[in-house]
Amino acid sequence: MLQKYFKPGALFSYKDYRNFFISGLIFVIGSAAFPIALAISVLDNGGSATDLGLILASRVFSGTIFTLVGGVWSDRLPRKWVMISADAFRGFIALILVVISAADMPLWAIGLLVFLMGIGDSFGAPAGAAIVPSLLPDHLLPAGNVARGIVAKIGTIVGPGVGGLSVAIIGADYTFAVTAAAFFLGTLLLFGISEAPRQETVEVKPSFLFELREGFKLVWEIKWIAASIFMASFQLMVIVAAETVLLPVITRREFDTNNVFAISAAVFSLGGMISAIAAIKFQTKNPGLVAISMWSLFAFAPLVLAFPISPTVVICGYFIAGLSIGGWEAYWVTAVQREVPQEMQGRVFSIDMVGTSGLMPLGMALVGPVTVLTGERDFLLFAIAFHILVCYLVLLVPGVKELRDPRKSQGNSTISEQS
Repeated sequence: MLQKYFKPGALFSYKDYRNFFISGLIFVIGSAAFPIALAISVLDNGGSATDLGLILASRVFSGTIFTLVGGVWSDRLPRKWVMISADAFRGFIALILVVISAADMPLWAIGLLVFLMGIGDSFGAPAGAAIVPSLLPDHLLPAGNVARGIVAKIGTIVGPGVGGLSVAIIGADYTFAVTAAAFFLGTLLLFGISEAPRQETVEVKPSFLFELREGFKLVWEIKWIAASIFMASFQLMVIVAAETVLLPVITRREFDTNNVFAISAAVFSLGGMISAIAAIKFQTKNPGLVAISMWSLFAFAPLVLAFPISPTVVICGYFIAGLSIGGWEAYWVTAVQREVPQEMQGRVFSIDMVGTSGLMPLGMALVGPVTVLTGERDFLLFAIAFHILVCYLVLLVPGVKELRDPRKSQGNSTISEQS
């Protein structure tokens, strides 16, 4: 069945793209496993929930604020070498963290290294997105981009599970070494890529600010896209930030082991894989309604943290919570690619990335202080109510249930009537 993708002229018959694809898969899995080891390392070094929140937030923050800079340099320099530099840089950061964790270095040093890791993210991601046209002929670009998107989704689903199992088996310090190995292995595969030279044009192009403004204008005009970004932005700031910081804190305190945290991350990944496969196979006229209904299941994660009755309850709750992510990942990207002109999709996806991640560092930084004032359980119950309320309020926005601009449907109806 897979042979058709490797026959001459097919997607994976192109060696450069094949190396790029495998490199990306290895790297994304290592990158997604990294936060699991980081959380355990911070807590092992005496960190509090506030410390953990600030350190986790530092990577998201630097990765967000430097993304536009990374994008500019990925257009000015050979993208292959931008990716190699960014990937190797992050590998060295992971190796340094192995030494720092073993030496009980101060938390500010860990936070600084994690901040630098985010800068590497901000250069590697734009270069990786922009290099694909140099590796494939034009007619294979859609398939190449889809395959690359699948790699990213698989990595973000599988990576936490790999990190969780690694922490459970060999501990956090050695898990940093595992992630470093993944970074370096992915980097080595990039050296075999021959990036086609880019032809410079002398035509006057719109300014960066003009193009960015046009992207924001389009997002605002397509109400379901704007509403989805706003929804994710505030939910990541409140419920996802709270769960990310408090899962290792609460499970270590309640059960006196890292294993519950690690296994919960693994079964969350398993739930995500199952729901993603199911969503791909399940066709519906209302993908937004299905995706958001599934996304509401994420509330099980803070629920079992608010009532950590037993390790089994927490682990089962995280499996159910993992089921929440597959539908959104399967339906939303496809809908954007269908609704947004191809020449605008890069800007829309970058606005989505910055918009959804922009407030998450603030949420992570505030989890510790807020829970001190309100108590963990009260805050987690508030986060659950907030998450579910936002999920169903956003469904009131025209087009969200269908993930389709209703103006286009009205236009098609008018044309049919006139005919």
